[in-house]
Amino acid sequence: MNRKSCLNALTIDVEEYFQVSGFAKWIDPSDWGGYASRVVESTQCLLNLLSCYDVRATFFIVGWVAERHPNLIRQIADLGHEIGSHSYWHQLIYNQSPTEFSADVERSLEAISRAVPQVSIAGYRAPSFSMTKKTLWAQEILRTYHFTYDSSIFPFSGHDRYGMADASRFAYQLESGLWEFPMSTMRLARRNMPVAGGGYFRLYPLWLTRWAINQINREGRPAILYLHPWEVDPEQPRMRCASTMARFRHYIHIDKVKSRLESLLKSYHFAPMSQVFSEELSLQGTNEEFGHRKPTHRRAYENNNRNTGRAVLPATRSQHVMPKTVG
Repeated sequence: MNRKSCLNALTIDVEEYFQVSGFAKWIDPSDWGGYASRVVESTQCLLNLLSCYDVRATFFIVGWVAERHPNLIRQIADLGHEIGSHSYWHQLIYNQSPTEFSADVERSLEAISRAVPQVSIAGYRAPSFSMTKKTLWAQEILRTYHFTYDSSIFPFSGHDRYGMADASRFAYQLESGLWEFPMSTMRLARRNMPVAGGGYFRLYPLWLTRWAINQINREGRPAILYLHPWEVDPEQPRMRCASTMARFRHYIHIDKVKSRLESLLKSYHFAPMSQVFSEELSLQGTNEEFGHRKPTHRRAYENNNRNTGRAVLPATRSQHVMPKTVG
């Protein structure tokens, strides 16, 4: 197999098709329970594909999903993948107050930890990369919950929901000790252009994605690829209530993602975030400090750098108000 020498990060944001921010104007969280769940089957499709190529990834889990499908989260962990948080309610950070954000993070950790109490949770990814200049206060809150890294910033401008043009393109550490691993961009005409995931992975031709990954690797940096389980589910129900643009963004080339991903798995070397950025994270001394996973799961986490961070144990459920969609 023709694998490149550079190690790149593969990340999966585990959410239901009806939870995406693009549909939030038309679908309120209080209505989520009325939609047919498809996240188990679509995530298992990705798990099977990754197993075929012996690839491990980081799965950022929405707490709402973990609470309803704990067996899926256990399956992901048992297969040796890294587990991170993708919030509980999948709400944009800048539509929340610091108190609301903190409560959401806490509830996500509770939900994930109930499913896999033996797993340490090192990383966080904000819904729709909503860590912007307006919400940098959220980084400090993440550190209070003992996250060691965040991967929520897209260093470019032009999107209506996210982007921070002057952010560093590559990993950097905050004074609090939290590491930021920004999403991949390529330099084109003196501007940062988003690549390597989601709608860009579906919209761009595969050769352009390959070119971008190669360019990033030539800079001596790992690319970060991100996908969602619903992107390998072309049979998912269509949201007729949403606008034409929202539907275009969500469904464009959704039937091509699985084959495109398989093509990349054949050509590049991918691993979880904590393995790809193990050198950066080792500066925090976390590898020795947090080596307390249960023996039954030690084989699944044979690489000590794969999942570092303070373990979050199941806690008594606190009462949280369900957010209303801000459209």
